[in-house]
Amino acid sequence: MNTVRFSFEKLDVWQKAVQFAKIAINLTENINSRSKHYRLIEQLESAATSVALNIAEGSGRYSAKEFIRFLYVARGSLYETVALVVIFRDNNWISCNEYDNIIQLSGFLGRMLSGLINSLKPNNHEL
Repeated sequence: MNTVRFSFEKLDVWQKAVQFAKIAINLTENINSRSKHYRLIEQLESAATSVALNIAEGSGRYSAKEFIRFLYVARGSLYETVALVVIFRDNNWISCNEYDNIIQLSGFLGRMLSGLINSLKPNNHEL
């Protein structure tokens, strides 16, 4: 059943953010570490899913300014996820290939978020 029920589901950036969250969650399922570092794993899952959640929440707001605020939060969560992935890579908890894949997707998603933010700004000026 692929019917669209909410406007945010039509957004390419939201769809990409859901894909990003799935990949991040899959990374955590195979952490290569003696101890599982549950707190960091939970933080990665939370930050990665927060990107899509903030896009969805912001799209339901009443003004572009409010939506933009949530998009900035989504971008912050994206950066938080990247920082955690770097830590995971540096501790050899994920492979270099896994790292490269999620970093590449992070860059693409970040550009999509910035593009949407800029398109929503009045006269494309910084808020």
